[in-house]
Amino acid sequence: MAEQIHNGISAESLSGAAWRKSKYSGSMGNCVEVAPLGDGQVAVRNSRDPRGPALIYTRAEIEAFLAGAKDGEFDDVVA
Repeated sequence: MAEQIHNGISAESLSGAAWRKSKYSGSMGNCVEVAPLGDGQVAVRNSRDPRGPALIYTRAEIEAFLAGAKDGEFDDVVA
């Protein structure tokens, strides 16, 4: 049986996670990092707090968010 991973889990406890961030991230560490998990889910953490909590999303949730971001649906958040 696969290990249950819950939101708010310590990112440090996701051993073997291959974290990466966007090349558009600023030099001040103002970004998030993502890591695909073995069960198809995706973990997200704050790059300034790599030992802090990670939020876990399903593949479908990440796909929906990325599609909206590509379409500009969230542009008003930083306008």
